[in-house]
Amino acid sequence: MDLTDEQRAIRDLVREFAREEIRPGAERADRDEEFPEDAWDGLADLDLTGLTVPEEYGGFDADTFTYSLVNEELAGGMLAVATALSVHCLATSCIAEFGDEDQRERWLPEMVDGRPVGAFALSEPHAGSNPAAMTTEARREGDEYVINGTKQWITNGERAGVVILFARTDRDDRGSITQFVVPKDTEGLSVGPTEDKLGLRASDTTSLEFDDARIPAENRLTEEGRGLSAALSILTGGRVAIASQAVGLAQHALDESLSYADEREQFGSAIGDIQTIQHKLAEMRTKTQAARLLTRDAARRADAGESYREAASMAKYFAGETAVEVANEAIQIHGGYGYTTEGGVERLYRDAKITTIYEGTSEIQKNVIARELRD
Repeated sequence: MDLTDEQRAIRDLVREFAREEIRPGAERADRDEEFPEDAWDGLADLDLTGLTVPEEYGGFDADTFTYSLVNEELAGGMLAVATALSVHCLATSCIAEFGDEDQRERWLPEMVDGRPVGAFALSEPHAGSNPAAMTTEARREGDEYVINGTKQWITNGERAGVVILFARTDRDDRGSITQFVVPKDTEGLSVGPTEDKLGLRASDTTSLEFDDARIPAENRLTEEGRGLSAALSILTGGRVAIASQAVGLAQHALDESLSYADEREQFGSAIGDIQTIQHKLAEMRTKTQAARLLTRDAARRADAGESYREAASMAKYFAGETAVEVANEAIQIHGGYGYTTEGGVERLYRDAKITTIYEGTSEIQKNVIARELRD
């Protein structure tokens, strides 16, 4: 699929930023489990923290295809940075799409500048793949809502200044899920410890605890009971972003493998001359390109106003699984070096797995695809 001149320019700009400003510090950030705030500031300087915000609020107002390109290139630098931005964009998109004019004017211009950072609080300890089972409650008391409950696996949990929260307004009614904007400094809101994860270790992932946290009723984004449909709508676009990130990570693993295969010598020649290695690289290239084309097809459908739920799920499912396969083969090509932190690809392998889990597991994506087939 051809890119416009503007899309090509944005892709090249983000690619250079990711490779020159993010990738060199990725290993240290992963090792220290510390999010690279300088990278975030760089994203803000490039106006990318307002990527999906309408122009009237200072944003970039990118279409889905451009958003996909940015996610792919950022993940080629470091997945943790791409993930932080995509979740921030989920938050700004919720406000832009479901908020009223006062809410948009209050929150979006500052979030465009990168501070406050946005978080998206949907999952709970016992309600991940099935968000309808959430138990967090927002009880109406006069002109306020009183919130109690726990959210888990929250990206930007510590860094965020604004949380998009989904909670029931009636604890006994699964159909009462509603969407709210909750400032991070709300009394009664506390942040749990950072999760100790297999990969994505530089990403700030925490739980959020709500203990009689009070917010003004004007912070409600949707009518009561319309929050879950809003979340699922936003997450469809989010799945295109995650698919794009998986493609970017797979491309990074392929690039590292190509370089190593040309440099590493065994039995008197570069291992890239060995047919077995050539076949591995060919398979990695083919699957990465197939994942890219599926992802771009989903983005194109979204921009054309077509139904793209199935396309987004196919892209996320295939791209996530491809990222894991390609990163695994990258380690195999690197041999012993690939298994060590010195090799530079073991982090990609650890990071890749999350793309098959967050914002809907591979199994959930297959469920969506199967339902669409029968409709």
